[in-house]
Amino acid sequence: MKYYLGIDTGTTSISIVALDGTGKQIESRTIKHGAFITGESEGSKIQNPERIADLVFSNVDDLVKNFGGEKPSAIGLTGQMHGILYVDKNGKSASPLYTWQDNSGSLSLKNHDGKTACEILKENGLNVPKGYGMGTHLYLQESGKIPSNAVKFTTMSDYIAMRLCGNKSPVLSPDMAAGMGGYDVKNKIFMNDALSSSGVNLSYIPETVKNYEAVGHTKDGVPVICSMGDNQACFMGATGGENSGNVLLLNVGTGSQVSLMIREFSDVHSDIEIRPFGDNYILSGSALCGGRAYAMLEGLFREIAGNDCYGIMNEKAADFLKSCGLGKAWNVDTRFNGTRTQPDITGSITGISAENFCAGAFTVGVIRGIISELKSMYEQMKMITGIEAGSLYVSGNGMRNNEVMRKTASLLFGLTENLARYSEEAASGCALTAAQNKNSTKRALTSE
Repeated sequence: MKYYLGIDTGTTSISIVALDGTGKQIESRTIKHGAFITGESEGSKIQNPERIADLVFSNVDDLVKNFGGEKPSAIGLTGQMHGILYVDKNGKSASPLYTWQDNSGSLSLKNHDGKTACEILKENGLNVPKGYGMGTHLYLQESGKIPSNAVKFTTMSDYIAMRLCGNKSPVLSPDMAAGMGGYDVKNKIFMNDALSSSGVNLSYIPETVKNYEAVGHTKDGVPVICSMGDNQACFMGATGGENSGNVLLLNVGTGSQVSLMIREFSDVHSDIEIRPFGDNYILSGSALCGGRAYAMLEGLFREIAGNDCYGIMNEKAADFLKSCGLGKAWNVDTRFNGTRTQPDITGSITGISAENFCAGAFTVGVIRGIISELKSMYEQMKMITGIEAGSLYVSGNGMRNNEVMRKTASLLFGLTENLARYSEEAASGCALTAAQNKNSTKRALTSE
């Protein structure tokens, strides 16, 4: 039996999916890894990489046993972005995993007049947010905290690839390299001149490849594809690999995100990012509150009712939408955590009248607010590229478990919504990518 494995090493859990040769999911499991460990400061968010790796390997071994010992045809990887760990000359971990939540890049450096690593990078034209690997690396370097036996840094999922193949040195896809910061997405190289001017020791930066390529093979000869970004993997899994250049994906879970695949590189601005995606690119916009706004509303109702309110909220919202329509709902601005460019902006509620003063109108209003923020980002994407979406996919638990959320997306975007093909979008997406790239070889290495 031919099958492909996808492994997603997330911030709190590991998801492993097996797809057969037709793309049908034949196995899926999710494991909480509990890998967080205590760091030096309150803002330290670090994990034990060996705990994550051991859980991945033991579960892969168990899955292979369930398939009668038959090995996968290829293995794809994805996982939490931006974080780094260091490896030694033998390819083994030499440090904890500094996750994307770690605040090292925003800590003052005594030998730089109190400036932070992120501020130093910005002075040299590099916008590297807190939690991105390059800022974390510079902080650790300037604080003398890089382990003496460390030779390179890498991501958690690329470390899994190293261990699976027995490689001694990491190799990153453009997706994961861009997630470090200080990376030229258009030319797919690190911006070494600006990094060097910032004081970054370039010797720790891993090599990169130009696309999703096999970085090696397991001891049983199974090709292992370099890790793809979590957004890119979710896009692949949600759309089932649809490859037209006008596919739009809305993902609503705890957060929310809108992604549009485009063929050519385009300069972006404001709240929109451009990310590599194989031979293509993804324009992406993320809301800082997003799907959490729905959880906040449930918390408000729960405070009054004393029990879980998601069921009744969904019911009241469906009844209101059917009887009154979307336009009669409250106008709720769900930017309760601000935006990346306007961090101080707050949410608001208007449009309340005696006729719509009810739980259904409030609930539908919050749903519309969540989708409207994503729609405004999509409008920016259209202005940047001139591309209008021709198909709409929706994913994430917020969409999967809420019919009103899906209908609202369809109404606001004017497109029929397609529910994501797979529930574990990221793991499934990298399994599909493994199937497509199983015969590739590592090429076009770039470290300039």
